Amino acid sequence: MSSIQRPVGTGADRSLLTKIVSASMAGTVVEWYDFFLYATASTIVFNKILLPTMGNEYDGIIAAFLTYAVGFIARPLGGVVFGQIGDRLGRKRTLQITILLIGVATVLMGCLPTYHQIGVWAPILLVALRFVQGLALGGEWGGAVLLVAEHAPDKDRAFWASWPQAAVPLGNVLATAVLWVLTSTLSSSAFLAWGWRIAFWVSAIVIIVGYVIRTKVTEAPIFEAAKAELEAEKAAGYGVFEVIRRYPRGILVGMGLRFAENIMYYLVVTFSIVYLGTGLKMNTASILGVIAIAHVCHFVVILTVGRMADRVGRKPVYLAGAILTATWGFWAFPAFGTKNTWAILLTIIVGLVFHALMYSGQPAIMAEMFPTRMRYSGVSICYQVTSIVAGSLAPVFATEWLKATGSWWPTAVYLAIASLITAAAVIALRETKGASLHALDAADAARVGVAGEARARA
Repeated sequence: MSSIQRPVGTGADRSLLTKIVSASMAGTVVEWYDFFLYATASTIVFNKILLPTMGNEYDGIIAAFLTYAVGFIARPLGGVVFGQIGDRLGRKRTLQITILLIGVATVLMGCLPTYHQIGVWAPILLVALRFVQGLALGGEWGGAVLLVAEHAPDKDRAFWASWPQAAVPLGNVLATAVLWVLTSTLSSSAFLAWGWRIAFWVSAIVIIVGYVIRTKVTEAPIFEAAKAELEAEKAAGYGVFEVIRRYPRGILVGMGLRFAENIMYYLVVTFSIVYLGTGLKMNTASILGVIAIAHVCHFVVILTVGRMADRVGRKPVYLAGAILTATWGFWAFPAFGTKNTWAILLTIIVGLVFHALMYSGQPAIMAEMFPTRMRYSGVSICYQVTSIVAGSLAPVFATEWLKATGSWWPTAVYLAIASLITAAAVIALRETKGASLHALDAADAARVGVAGEARARA
């Protein structure tokens, strides 16, 4: 028996799991660096040089956010396409494709001519490249978290699977830090003329590193068993349509869990920049510095919450996050209004703590909802489809409301309503702390009348 098949907890298996986590995180940091770099650049660069001049500064930001939303629209398609590939061919191959796609798109963004140079082709090319980014990221998340979740021991799955989640703030802090350095060291004219492009070109280096690391990982035994059974038993299907047909409740609950979490994150890390920079006229470099520090704290909190979800359960932790998130907007925006750097930093950190209570346990929860033969497709649908109506539109709505009313109240109410929807989904959720993925596969096999040899051994 190979080391990958020994009971989890041996030295060899823990070493392997650490290697898997490192590979998953390496690529995830890179891909989210690229994705969030676009988000931040939308608020300080693209609205000024790649899009036509608007009536006021808020209209320019809204237009940039709409191009940003294209990435979210592409993500479900990426989830469907790469979910099919990942469930059929494997998580590793899929992750190698996605990291190359998002890297090429990001580097090319840094090469785009301005609107004044090529006119309407500038935003057209920007949107096309953003679509490729979103397509790749749509397949990235499911593969990255499942690569870890399917290797992890049942009793510690939430903790280990929270590491790829923690890679998201690392990617964001890297993007924020690079832009902070550039905005702090260059004049405004130099930054807008050429400095912002450096941040996009840097991704070429880290993409290569992430790709090489991912070539060295192996698939989980539970996936290999499921793949062998799919090849032997034609009665068991896989992919998007199969998971929707067999597990509609899991899809709906998973999307509900994602709703407020996704809205909360983009209000904290994206709209906050608009509110502080454009609304309150604060210095861009100072705002980016504050957000970078908050992301570092977010990284630590995500891992802590992952451990907590293994100890006390998935539901109580997630429900606490949803309830606390409902309150954030009502006190956060008044705190921003003080323009006190420490008050703003604390407000953003607390917002990300609330977010982590929901975000950290998502990979374990969603992995425990679906059998291996359709797990990649299931988690990708829950995660990516929801982002269209949640995170992609949240900054657009919030900016439009700020422009129209000059008030943060509509945004605070919007977040509170979203939190109630997510709280209802948590209540409907079955507690899966310590659940066995092998047992889940066996139950699924019995349900569809398949009892393949690989699953029978499990």
